[in-house]
Amino acid sequence: MNAYGHYVTKCENIPVEFPPQVQPAPPGSEALMRPRPVSEQPGQAGPGKLHNKVAIITGGDSGIGRAIAYLFAREGADIAVVYLNEHEDAAETKETIRQLGRRCLTIAGDIGNEEFCRRAVQLTLSEFGRLDTLINNAGEMQYQPDIGQISAEQLERTFRTNVFSCFYFTKAAVPHLKPGSTIINTSSIAAVKGFAEFAVYSASKGAVSAFTRSLAASLIERGIRVNAVAPGRTWTPLIASSLPPELYMFYGTFDAPGPMRRTAQPFEIAPIYLYLASNDSTFVIGQTFHVNGGEISGL
Repeated sequence: MNAYGHYVTKCENIPVEFPPQVQPAPPGSEALMRPRPVSEQPGQAGPGKLHNKVAIITGGDSGIGRAIAYLFAREGADIAVVYLNEHEDAAETKETIRQLGRRCLTIAGDIGNEEFCRRAVQLTLSEFGRLDTLINNAGEMQYQPDIGQISAEQLERTFRTNVFSCFYFTKAAVPHLKPGSTIINTSSIAAVKGFAEFAVYSASKGAVSAFTRSLAASLIERGIRVNAVAPGRTWTPLIASSLPPELYMFYGTFDAPGPMRRTAQPFEIAPIYLYLASNDSTFVIGQTFHVNGGEISGL
């Protein structure tokens, strides 16, 4: 293991080895994962970069979305967590945000449905009275190495969750966003690198990156900044519920691709979302930020 991987594992007691496991169905439950993902950086205290702001985070109940929610709460934001049906994870996230001194609204439903997305935005506005940041983070990924076995239903379902929801939430949110507001979409390393076993997922995340660039050009006249984050391999319920056992070798300490040779923890991805949501990034639009441990950097 390289020096950085050793530091994370030994000095901070953060796991980087993940055994194969089975979950009933994606997008998966964080409560069932062993080891649990690490959602907060140890000893971190926020300086209030998002004081009294309000953010909607889809997929905010677990994984990267949960880590973003915790970090934003530490920075002073109130959070609307949108999730499918992982009620135990959502309740845990809500309680942690409450302990951090901020308010949290949990909203369960299918983000592939436009009416639900519109209602989630309205519920957020009713609860908090404003909306400053929309994070389109929730995703769906299904393992299928044979393109001949990919059904039209699977194709449509994945794009509804990963792409259509970005349109739906943005359409519902934009009328309520003021100058200085932000939209942050979650793309993926798969959009650039491509994965044979996840062709539909990879294609959908490529669409998210293209949508981000176009939306940024469209909304900057209103003072709304739009960017995206493309995480690399990260230990989340989506991984635990989607990977067959033979692919877990790519998430272990010594076999993971890239120069760092390990999988990220959610708290390591969240800070780029904070940068893009705060006034630290006022001259940044239309970008997709790659946080992947150098896996596609040529190192």
